[in-house]
Amino acid sequence: MIALSDCLLLGAVLFCISLAGIFINRKNIIILLMAIELMLLAVNINFVAFSHFNGDATGQLFVFFVLTVAAAEAAIGLAILILLFRNRHTINVAHLDTLKG
Repeated sequence: MIALSDCLLLGAVLFCISLAGIFINRKNIIILLMAIELMLLAVNINFVAFSHFNGDATGQLFVFFVLTVAAAEAAIGLAILILLFRNRHTINVAHLDTLKG
């Protein structure tokens, strides 16, 4: 049997890895998007764990909403990334500050 603390520990480790990925790598937009997705996955693990151990389906319902927002964020983020790469020929975050209109 998996305890609640095991699930919360896994969620915390994934969240810390994604937080480190955001702060350590500030150059590549693709890795930043992956770190954000990993952060949302860690939150989803916590929602499912609390939902399972409390015996209700509310946390699992929130997971569907978070996954929907994450899918939309990934699609829009990748579309913006493709447009930036076509115009700037780079995906370096430091070169994106020249987008002043």
